[in-house]
Amino acid sequence: MEIVVTIIIGAIAGWLGSMIYKGSGLGIIGNIVVGIIGSFVGYWLLGKLGINLGSGWIGIILTGAIGAIIILFLFNLIFKKR
Repeated sequence: MEIVVTIIIGAIAGWLGSMIYKGSGLGIIGNIVVGIIGSFVGYWLLGKLGINLGSGWIGIILTGAIGAIIILFLFNLIFKKR
């Protein structure tokens, strides 16, 4: 059950990140992967900065979205279309 929740939260965070950061689209699978990886990046980065957005669903999704935006920014910086 936890893997399903992780995928759903990753999808929401990835979708939210892609809506905020306009760049090249990655599709639904790409959004899920970016959201899941972005959650790890968001928790690490916000933890280093001493920021906590809460432990509820909204805090988890916002943290994942912040990480997803960072991942999308780096992805588009490295692989930008010419």
